[in-house]
Amino acid sequence: MADYQPGLVEQARQGLGFSITEMREVNAWWQRYLRARSAPRGPERFRAVLGPADSEQDLRTGDLVSRLYHWTLPVWPELRFEIVVGPGGQVWQEWLVRAPGAEPPVAPADQTLEPWQYVVGDLERMYPQVRHLPEDAPTRWQSEYGYDDGHGGVVRRRARFCYGLLQEVSEPLEVP
Repeated sequence: MADYQPGLVEQARQGLGFSITEMREVNAWWQRYLRARSAPRGPERFRAVLGPADSEQDLRTGDLVSRLYHWTLPVWPELRFEIVVGPGGQVWQEWLVRAPGAEPPVAPADQTLEPWQYVVGDLERMYPQVRHLPEDAPTRWQSEYGYDDGHGGVVRRRARFCYGLLQEVSEPLEVP
């Protein structure tokens, strides 16, 4: 997330009471852990780091049954870290989602979406004209969305997410 919002990462780091050195050490540890042959895979990887999931449930899509796991994170109490695990135990998705019962944000009157205030599901709820684009990395997501410009036209923008959390929104896109 520091690639997009270094200022917000710095505020969060300070708010949590960690030094830059500690943050870098934790990141280096996480990168080594992800690549270690002996590290657990699937949901066990996340349990080893985050502890037991706050909730687990099956998600059925036709004949396919996947499993959802959710954890509460202190930085974003209104969100949950979610992983989606396929039938073979492979993690298909890992991202932040709005917590059950949390008040979803509304689209601001000026349509200016602030970073770290929205997740992918919020964009889908606020704007009916959402088109998800191919990911450029496993933890990144891009979506184009549109809204009425007040003059009978549509303004289109591109939103970029990291772990499902909004990082930045483009200037209005040119519509052919």
